[in-house]
Amino acid sequence: MLTFFATSFKSVLFEYSYQSLLLILIVSAPPIILASIVGIMVAIFQAATQIQEQTFAFAVKLVVIFGTLMISGGWLSNMILRFASQIFQNFYKWK
Repeated sequence: MLTFFATSFKSVLFEYSYQSLLLILIVSAPPIILASIVGIMVAIFQAATQIQEQTFAFAVKLVVIFGTLMISGGWLSNMILRFASQIFQNFYKWK
């Protein structure tokens, strides 16, 4: 009976670890992808116009990341809250 508990706890732990890593990937993907695309576009623009200002690329990426988080923040926070409530609802079963 004790080995079954340990095995089931390990499987639940691995499942929640997998789900949490997947959630981190989903939540962090939109800002990272958009910042990369904008960074490449700004780099091409700076190379074409021979502007060598480093803060310009940083400021544009910062605005894009902020805008992305403002637009998709509700959806992302909803995903995080659903996952957290799922963990807390099933917490008593692990005891």
